[in-house]
Amino acid sequence: MQQVLQNYQQLATAIKSASKLLDLDPKSALYTDAIAICHHLTNPNLRIAVFAPFNHGKSTLINAMLGNKTLPIDLIPTTGAAIIVKYGTDLRTRIVLVDGTEIYRPGTDILKKFAVLDGERRMRGDVASVEVFCPHPLLETGVEFLDLPGTNDREAQDNLVRQQLLGADLVVQLLDARKLMTLEERENLRDWLWERGIKTVIFVANFLNLLEPDEQKQVQHRLRFVAESFRAELPSGFSNLYRVDALPALRARLKGDVAAANTSGLIEFETALQNLVRILQKDTQVVRKPRVEKIAAKIQRSLKIKITPLEVEIAQFSDKNQAKYNIKKRAAELIKQGFHQSINELKDFLNITNLRDKYQADAAVALAQNEFKSWEIDHLKQDLKQLQLEVSKWLYQANEIFQTTRPEDLFINLPNTPQVTLPHKPGIDDGISDPSSLAVGGGIVWLLGGPVGAAVVGSITYMVNKNLQKTETKTSNESYHQQVAKICLDAVDDYLMQVNRQGLSIIDKYQQQLEIIIQFNRSELPLEIQQKQIELQKWQNSLSELNQQLQKSLDIPITDEFKIEAKTFNSPEIKPPQTQTKSSVYSFSGKGVKEEVVIPRKAPQQQQNQQTNQTTTKKSPPSSPPPPAHDLEAKFSAWEIDQEIAQMKANMGKSGFNRSKKNNNQQNQTNKDNKSNNKSQAKVDQQQINRAYKILGLQPGVSIVEIKNTYKKLVRKWHPDLYIDKPEMKQKAEKNMRLVNEAYSLLSQQ
Repeated sequence: MQQVLQNYQQLATAIKSASKLLDLDPKSALYTDAIAICHHLTNPNLRIAVFAPFNHGKSTLINAMLGNKTLPIDLIPTTGAAIIVKYGTDLRTRIVLVDGTEIYRPGTDILKKFAVLDGERRMRGDVASVEVFCPHPLLETGVEFLDLPGTNDREAQDNLVRQQLLGADLVVQLLDARKLMTLEERENLRDWLWERGIKTVIFVANFLNLLEPDEQKQVQHRLRFVAESFRAELPSGFSNLYRVDALPALRARLKGDVAAANTSGLIEFETALQNLVRILQKDTQVVRKPRVEKIAAKIQRSLKIKITPLEVEIAQFSDKNQAKYNIKKRAAELIKQGFHQSINELKDFLNITNLRDKYQADAAVALAQNEFKSWEIDHLKQDLKQLQLEVSKWLYQANEIFQTTRPEDLFINLPNTPQVTLPHKPGIDDGISDPSSLAVGGGIVWLLGGPVGAAVVGSITYMVNKNLQKTETKTSNESYHQQVAKICLDAVDDYLMQVNRQGLSIIDKYQQQLEIIIQFNRSELPLEIQQKQIELQKWQNSLSELNQQLQKSLDIPITDEFKIEAKTFNSPEIKPPQTQTKSSVYSFSGKGVKEEVVIPRKAPQQQQNQQTNQTTTKKSPPSSPPPPAHDLEAKFSAWEIDQEIAQMKANMGKSGFNRSKKNNNQQNQTNKDNKSNNKSQAKVDQQQINRAYKILGLQPGVSIVEIKNTYKKLVRKWHPDLYIDKPEMKQKAEKNMRLVNEAYSLLSQQ
């Protein structure tokens, strides 16, 4: 029993905490019900309330059971407070006022001052509680009576009665046999008792002795109908309908007239009541569970009303935050893949074997013809620059999406022009009088021309083809031209090895930039969201605690509507982005020294017009703030579609179909013309724009993402390579593809 009371106390604490958190109006029905049910849970006694409209004889009935005039009774409504009658060794009264003052008096005369209605039939507003202690055997067993003000008189009294009924384990509804079950009584029975889970109710008919015998039979028939209509939840074997003539019963009890008391119905009612009390005292859960469940459900629903919008708002933010994170994660994967692919292509380009195969012969010839610098600019530097830009563009793309550290330019300076000293030309003593020689630097560089130059060029070509340039020993029959060719080839080979070493070294260091730029995690929560998370956690914890206590104390199942899993929200720790006041480029001079310079940041397209060995002292602009989530999503979606379209076109080109070079050139030229027209026009004629939307089958004003998606679908449908074996369809596809390309080029610039 002690454990049960302790569980009830914990449940009451949970209900009070939830009510306080909800900040309920003290005058609201839910607040008063919550407080009443808490008092009910923490009351160790079994309380019997007598409930009826005024002048139905409630106090008289209680006095009859107690055997004396304990409570004030009169012909007019008298009870002006909820009077609790409990066990005491002697008859005395305790009044507690609202200000905390306690008044103890022997007997019950003090009730006439504090517990009756005033001359205007109003209750006193300064009385908090009224208790009467009485030495009665039934009360000594842990039972207490509750005498309530009459209903159907004033609103304040009705509110008090409604509140106090929740604290009663058993309700005795006193009926006036002369006006049985008025409309208001039926409504109170439904709204105040049944709908609030108070189902341990006994009907007692009073004043039946004032009716004629024939009328008594009719009323008793109607009483049985009332009792059957209200299916009280009482232990089996107990009736929920009794007859007690309250005033004759009180008189008989005061006189000690047992026969008269029995005739009045008091003895039968008392006997049933005592037996019922013994059963209910053994299992208070049966009585308390239904009403607690009703009130708790209202509190649970109120908590849920607070929780749901916060959950939705936080979930929406979390979804957006997660979507933003997923976008960045996907972008990081794509960028890393593209970056490493471009790095590998550049490394493959710088492979010494590939450099020799592609450039050594032409470079040696250019060196022999004194045209090495022009060859370097037009071929090697141009090829290298394009590959560097392919690598850099991924870092620019990463910076645009992640907005962290601005990327550094990949910049590989080429070694100095090879300097060679030619051997002494046969037949010439010092070479000074020979017009075909020139002193340069520390040696004599021959300006080869005419037949001699042609012979050297021929030797270079021969030696490269036969792979003879690496021969270390000088053969006796080696011609002068071959000697010169070998010197030129060796000089170029040394030059290319420098390109290889310097380029790979700078690439290895440059790759580290990617990890610096691609830094992201879930965004730090705004203060407003953090506060709402804290607020949500309070509501969730309150509901979770209430659910737990309901299950533990009264075995009340928790419906899916109110199930909750309280969560602890932890704001992620965000690493501050690395700031950089000075940018650096990795450039190699002939000595391979890393140089720190400040350069302006340009898009890869703009950098194509810039010499790779140029530097400037103009400072970089400050980094812009991170883009909003929706901008990031749109930007990434557009970028991802661009990548897919580009890959799709590339795959089309490798599909195995024999696409005509003429068609390819025509389509490329069409795209170039469209881009040129778009750049030159400040405004495009609205009619052309509408026509472009119509060609793509889109409504004007749709997003660029939708335009790109549609274009992607149309490319898959009308690419000419798909109809290589169907001339008529191929011709139609080429026409449609041209229109689609024109429309897409036009709309993508808007």
